Parts: sequence; C-alpha cells; structure tokens
Amino acid sequence: MIKKWIFCGSVALTITVLSSSFKPSDSVYLYANSADVSHEMSYVFPSLNPQDYNHLKVPFTGKFFIGFKEALAFKESQGKYHKINSLGYMGKYQFGRDALASIGIHDSAAFLRNPKLQEKAFITLLSKNKADLQDEINEFEGQTIAGVKITESGILAAAHLGGTRSVKRFLNSQGKKKCHDQYGSSVKSYMRDFAGYETAGIVANSNAKI
Repeated sequence: MIKKWIFCGSVALTITVLSSSFKPSDSVYLYANSADVSHEMSYVFPSLNPQDYNHLKVPFTGKFFIGFKEALAFKESQGKYHKINSLGYMGKYQFGRDALASIGIHDSAAFLRNPKLQEKAFITLLSKNKADLQDEINEFEGQTIAGVKITESGILAAAHLGGTRSVKRFLNSQGKKKCHDQYGSSVKSYMRDFAGYETAGIVANSNAKI
C-alpha cells in the first residue's frame, strides 16, 4: 500500500512540473506591421483568447527581410517567376536586361526558367545597389524628405524601381526631382511603401556578381 501511494505521489509531482513549463510566462511575442515596436500590434502565444490568432499571418513575415522581398515581388509581378511585362522586364522581381548584365547574367531565357537564380539575382543586385548608395544611406537615413521617412529598405526598394541615379537625384534635391517609371510608380512611393524593413543583413558589394 505504501509503495502504491509513493507511486501515485510521484506521478502527481511529475504532472505538476510538466504543467508549470507551459505557463503564459513562456509565451512568445510576435510583432507585425511597423518598424517602430512601440506602435506595433503584438500577440502573445500560446494564448487562451482565440481572437489573438485571427490577426496572425501565416507564414509570418512582418518587417523581416522575407517580408521585404515578398512585398516587393508582389508589387512587381504578383510574385510570378515567369512574368514578362509589356516593357520586357521579367521574372518575380521584374529585372531588365541591363540590370541582369550588371550582375553577370546574360541568358535571360535561362534566368526566366530558374526561380533559384532569380532569388540569387535579387540579393546580388541589392548588394550592388547598397554599395552604390551607402553614402546616401548614411546621410539621409532617419530624415523626412517630401513627407517620407527615409530608411535603408526604402532606398533599396526605390533603387530596384528606378536605379541608383534616380534615388540620388531624389534625395540630394530634397525630393524636388521626382522620378517615375513608365507605369507611373515613383521613387518616392517606393521609399514610402517599403520603409522600415530589415535589410541590415545585405552586404554592400560594388562588384557583386552571380
């Protein structure tokens, strides 16, 4: 009988210890929709409130780099690797032939068929553009120009749209020189729409090649 009570007591103690490891104090906090954490919507998981899960995006991207590249890709092509627009820009990130050549890609047909190559090309061009715009990033990041808060990710997105020269003209003219592509998208709008993403992991390299 004594052994039976000892066994039951051991089981109860084990259950108590395991249960304590799942208290709310071990919850994970996720943030989304803002570069400024103080203004972000936060969710605590696990949660006893089912409504907390209604706001959670799956997969979670937030302001991380994956969120930056996927948001930009959706703006450019709705994320379609095989898309070619009416001006001949191609792929998920809508590369022109000159941009491809600048990073060492000369077979556009092969590029269009290869999603992995397109992803590598995007990172490579970001690296190259970041090197070319490093002085502007250092000088203007954090400032507000033409009503837009300047961030590194906004600058890189705008360079993807209009090239580094257009970005430099916009910044150095304090927004007076407005640059648009043939569809009406502007350097200013890209700086605004893609501001505050995490792009610190992109290594600036003026000689970046595939």
